[in-house]
Amino acid sequence: MDYRELAKKALQAREHAYVPYSQFAVGAALLTQEGNCYWGCNIENAAYTPSNCAERTAFFEAVKLGEREFKAIAVAGGKQAESLPLAVCSPCGVCLQVMLEFCNPETFEVVLVQDEDLFSMHRLKELIPFGFTQKNL
Repeated sequence: MDYRELAKKALQAREHAYVPYSQFAVGAALLTQEGNCYWGCNIENAAYTPSNCAERTAFFEAVKLGEREFKAIAVAGGKQAESLPLAVCSPCGVCLQVMLEFCNPETFEVVLVQDEDLFSMHRLKELIPFGFTQKNL
């Protein structure tokens, strides 16, 4: 799967977001080393803290099904009323920390999507250069 297709899947996942409070819809498409793709959307809750980000939704689904080796994630987010995001949406710190748990920060790619033809690619280490890992324990 190429990154254009991964970006398209993130945009499609965004359509399933449950965001009645913020109206900020995010979709994520997670690519495994084997070529499998898991998607997630953000799911809000009136109490806010039980909410879950799209990236973690995708990771948790993949891990639940036994996946442990990941290649890239595409993230697309913006106001729900916008058919396409107006700007890129970077993962939050909590999601970046989850990525560090399962991904090599030197090779794992984070694709920040505006549309299927307009996206930027970043290594995980660029987005969280001083993350807390097993080496810190």
